Amino acid sequence: MPGDSEFRFPGGHRDFRTTRWTTISHAGKRDGSAESEKALERLCRTYWYPLYVFLRRQGKSPQDAEDLTQAFFGHMLENNALGTARPERGRFRTFLLTALKHFVTDQWKKETAQKRGGGARLIELDAQIAEDRYRFEPVDRFDPEKLFERRWAMTLIEQVLAQLESEYDLKGKRDLFIRLQPFLFDKKAEIPQATIAQDLGMKEATLNTEVFRLRARSRQLLREEIAQTVTTAAEIDSEMRELFAALQA
Repeated sequence: MPGDSEFRFPGGHRDFRTTRWTTISHAGKRDGSAESEKALERLCRTYWYPLYVFLRRQGKSPQDAEDLTQAFFGHMLENNALGTARPERGRFRTFLLTALKHFVTDQWKKETAQKRGGGARLIELDAQIAEDRYRFEPVDRFDPEKLFERRWAMTLIEQVLAQLESEYDLKGKRDLFIRLQPFLFDKKAEIPQATIAQDLGMKEATLNTEVFRLRARSRQLLREEIAQTVTTAAEIDSEMRELFAALQA
């Protein structure tokens, strides 16, 4: 995994032209617009599994962790809690995790009868997939909060990889992406670039250029993902450092 210095958007701070808190702001509106619903879906997709993992590591059963995650998102939406998130309050993921802790300790007992089994399922959670993933989480290395941070980081990386694969697929280069993907985070992948270049029928210099482009695009996409929940370029840089620290822990 590279250091943050290898994941710097071309042009640095100059490319961060506008203040960003877009996804959170749109999701908090809950005005029924397509923009609001898309923003909400994006936040749910990014954070539901890290929150689920946090609850599981705290000792909740798979069923209780799923129910709590569902009920928490329902509570946040019904009370327009996302609309209370503000940049000056710090990182959004910290805001969300703090809200979850309060919900679990202060409200879960009161809402269990209403939510469990009877309430509408406001987000789509695949409990079986979640448990399949959870079995591979480190057993002793991370406390619940550190594991939450790690899963947040890995979720962003997974989203970037999915976007990259989609882009290469649209260009008819999905096979190239699959061969180059190991070089995104490790300059010394198991199969040398020279071998891959030969397999693909291209010059090694051409392959090196493709790897450079892939890394540059991945840096851009990752910074764009992070930019959805921060307000300044400096905060993007800070989040990048936090992300790679979480992955390298």
